[in-house]
Amino acid sequence: MLKNSLIALLFSLTLGTSVQGQTTDTLYAPKPVLKGADALLIVGFVAAVAAVSPADKYFTQRLQDPARQSNKYFHTGATFFRLLGDPGSLVVGGLTYAVGRARGSRRAEDIGLHSVESILLSGAITGATKVIAGRARPYKDTANSRNFGLMRGFRNGDYESFPSGHTTAAFAFASIISAETSHWWPNSRWVIGPIFYGGAALTGVSRIYNQAHWASDVVTGAAIGTLTGIKVYRYTHSHPNNRVDKYFLRAGVQMSPGTGWMPLLSVGPRQ
Repeated sequence: MLKNSLIALLFSLTLGTSVQGQTTDTLYAPKPVLKGADALLIVGFVAAVAAVSPADKYFTQRLQDPARQSNKYFHTGATFFRLLGDPGSLVVGGLTYAVGRARGSRRAEDIGLHSVESILLSGAITGATKVIAGRARPYKDTANSRNFGLMRGFRNGDYESFPSGHTTAAFAFASIISAETSHWWPNSRWVIGPIFYGGAALTGVSRIYNQAHWASDVVTGAAIGTLTGIKVYRYTHSHPNNRVDKYFLRAGVQMSPGTGWMPLLSVGPRQ
């Protein structure tokens, strides 16, 4: 269902939507980058992390049950959603931009570009936090969820558990898709939001299933991805020709697991 939704979204954005048919007023609208509701969202995420942390070992050990680990459907699903989170979300964002650029659809360009921006920016935040926190991954010891070590992540990827990078990317992508499509089609939020946020949540579950992250890593990654996506959406839609868009259009970068930052493509400024 999620795969079909991604394909449908990509093509619906690019059919019959031209640059000439979209004025600056429809592309951009003043949106405050900071809102009072943001504080409630942050408090909610902090409360969620605090609530789930005591159950880190419980969730990990439950998902390591031999029956669940040997279930081919669980195994296949975990692999699918892991890849969907990273590099899938970044690839889909890049393809959406490319198709939008080729067809002259500024809506598709904006969604693709802003999803890539939010994924990479939130990934930078998550990457720095991983290195600083130095938390041991569950496969090191499923009974010790409080194994942190300052700056330990510099030396070994086994100590880059907190927060989850795949979950961060999945939620950054989901937040941009939800916000952008709601901007163009307000009634779509009740369909698009649940589908993409649901897929992002399953990406997080897959990381616990694979013993790569604790539940609190996943919730923290969801917070970073969601908040970054919301901020990128508001900022870019309030500032035409902003520096963030110009930088990413000029740089054209991709972040892949295990390889860090690498050139993907070079694109010029949009007309």
